Amino acid sequence: MRDRKAYIVVLLLAFVLAGCKTDEPSQKVGIPISICLPANEVHSANKAPRREIGDPGTTEKFLFPQHLYFIVMRKTGETTWSLWAQEHRTLKNEDWIPERYEWNLPTQGDSIYRYNAEIIMPLASSDKFVGHVYAIASAEELTFNKSLAAITDLNDLLDLTFDASSDAIQANLQHIYSSPYNLKVDGAYYGSFNSNHQKVPHIDFLLYHVAAKVDIQWNVVDTMRINKADPSKAVRLTYMEARNLFNGNAYCFRPMRNELAALPSTGYTRANIVRPTDEGLWWEGRSYFYTIPYTVTGAPDYFPLQMRLCTNGTAVEHAYRPTLKMQVDTPAVFVPWMRVRFKFTKPLEDKAETKIIDY
Repeated sequence: MRDRKAYIVVLLLAFVLAGCKTDEPSQKVGIPISICLPANEVHSANKAPRREIGDPGTTEKFLFPQHLYFIVMRKTGETTWSLWAQEHRTLKNEDWIPERYEWNLPTQGDSIYRYNAEIIMPLASSDKFVGHVYAIASAEELTFNKSLAAITDLNDLLDLTFDASSDAIQANLQHIYSSPYNLKVDGAYYGSFNSNHQKVPHIDFLLYHVAAKVDIQWNVVDTMRINKADPSKAVRLTYMEARNLFNGNAYCFRPMRNELAALPSTGYTRANIVRPTDEGLWWEGRSYFYTIPYTVTGAPDYFPLQMRLCTNGTAVEHAYRPTLKMQVDTPAVFVPWMRVRFKFTKPLEDKAETKIIDY
């Protein structure tokens, strides 16, 4: 278990200016987009779980975002902001090209995919202001809690959520990226610009996963895999699922601020991580999925993972039901990576049981 940056990053470079006549908009805003794919942080995707407990797998396959939503906010007073521009663009797979990130964020030198088609927003020469750019990109079209054009101020923008309840969105959470509101460079929001002082305003702008990765490994110790004298004492994992995952309205730009007052008893289920027929996975394996992180408020706040596990063919209704608690920093910038390892040394009890584990 460790808190880390997302595996894939979308990079937006903003505000490339072009001169025109004085009576026309003399500046244009161009936002090329790139996706960063650090080779040392990826694992196999869309594959069956691996039997080898330590096998890191192969390169994880992510879909290119098909939809980009970007919003520009203009500072109008000491603490007031208004909507300057917003747009929804559809993107093409063929416009992504591989490069290396060479700007000023810690991912410098990493491999990336850059979106090579320019996105232009008019900016008149008389428009001098401090601004913030926000963006969210997704392989699936998103449904927001309000129209982007209806955003009135910065608080309105930060309260923007997308609907994470559909099966299509749940299946594609790893392909959604956004600009975290509290990522700062030199003390300022990293998507800031100031056309008052910059002849050619620009920003180094990366988007990060909104979903956390849950990486599960399991292993039955060798001595418990076979017991010829008493087969009932041998151990095999015959069922595993993750329960009550977040499937409500998720923050676009505050991915670590989804909060619940108590541990939920309903939600999305990742069923059949292991099934009774998966004989090759009874003794060891690895699987992972992406889920919207949320915090159960308490002392301290924590990100929970509710599981259901059965051994030796135990009925699911009598499963072992641990809840793993991952402590999170508030307010965290990046979504966490939760790595879990189950080690089985005896059969799980044949009864319903809920256990809270500080993980």
